Amino acid sequence: MTTLLLSELVDEKKLRWDEPVTEVFPSFKLGDADTTRKVLVKNLICACTGLPRQDLEWIFEFKNATPESTLALLGTMQPTSKFGEVFQYSNMMAAAAGYIGAHLVYPNLELGAAYDKAMQQKIFDPLGMKSTTFDYARALAGNHASPHGDDVEGKPSVANMAFNYSIVAGRPAGGVWTSSADLIRYVQLELALGKLPDGRQLVSPENLLMRRTPQIAVGEDQTYGMGLIVDRKYGIPVVSHGGSLAGFKSNLYFLPESGIGAVLLTNSDNGGLLLGSFQRRLLELVFDGKPEAVADVAAAATRHKTALAKERERLVVPADPALSAGLARRYSSKELGTLDVLSQNGVTTFDFGEWKSAVASRKNDDGTISFITIDPTNSGFEFVVSERGGKRVLIIRDGQHEYVFNETA
Repeated sequence: MTTLLLSELVDEKKLRWDEPVTEVFPSFKLGDADTTRKVLVKNLICACTGLPRQDLEWIFEFKNATPESTLALLGTMQPTSKFGEVFQYSNMMAAAAGYIGAHLVYPNLELGAAYDKAMQQKIFDPLGMKSTTFDYARALAGNHASPHGDDVEGKPSVANMAFNYSIVAGRPAGGVWTSSADLIRYVQLELALGKLPDGRQLVSPENLLMRRTPQIAVGEDQTYGMGLIVDRKYGIPVVSHGGSLAGFKSNLYFLPESGIGAVLLTNSDNGGLLLGSFQRRLLELVFDGKPEAVADVAAAATRHKTALAKERERLVVPADPALSAGLARRYSSKELGTLDVLSQNGVTTFDFGEWKSAVASRKNDDGTISFITIDPTNSGFEFVVSERGGKRVLIIRDGQHEYVFNETA
């Protein structure tokens, strides 16, 4: 929907897809000057610039984050592949797309306020999406679905929402709270090539379809455009995109050649196991395909339970008190903020300020010790115990980066 906003702005001649972003928003900056110069408007959301996800820096330290600080954080990020070489999705680039577009609509408003207002007036209101909001307080005050995730024993449990506030400062990347009834209205607009039910043209077919034009290959049968994936695995184009926060997994799908669409919103991390099979089942029903989707879901559930049980065998829950006693009381990372180690009733908890989780301990095959977060939806963050310069440290890694929490107390 953020790229739908950009499409409207291209229609209004406020943007061009092939326009350098620095001409539209001169303060736009990445950590690499050459990449900054190359980024066109369409590249903000093409997942093709070489910038990695690098999510830990905004999901750990977000209490004081703003849209402006989000753009500043983007200015520190370095590409890890060549421009146009490989699919790498960046939430921060998607956030920049929304804020830059909104700034053109409301240049005198703060970026977040401008985005919220632009999306309301140019997307949600015309589509009649009355339940859709970026205001979590409003959403949680009404009839809503609470997040769920597996506890350390594999039991589905209600989870805390605290972690999900991390997306607020970067909400153009996926911070919208919606309903299936609202979201299907957006899908209907895609199928109608930008025409509203009352016959008005909200966005031109040309600029709506530009978002499906391949920008980078995702796999053998998938391409990524601007916020939309086109999948041709079964010979029929399926356009889709998913959303994921802690305890919520969703996707939308539509078959442009058949005029059929669907949305799936789940309030559980396990809902992610349904998304691919849901697409398969949709195609089975429409084209009388061989029924495999239901069995695929059952197999995925079995694999998931087996993996959880295998991992659980290696964990000590609560964390081994002798190992916990060797931790410092507080650690600090320049990128990820502070980490307080709390102990109560035999349970060790890592408190990051914005959110916290109980931890388990694990002795690794290489002789190191890890502490791993285990609360529902906040699980799986691994911190390796180490020492540097005579000080205790905890190390966490994503696929391409290493972050060090240094002992401070």
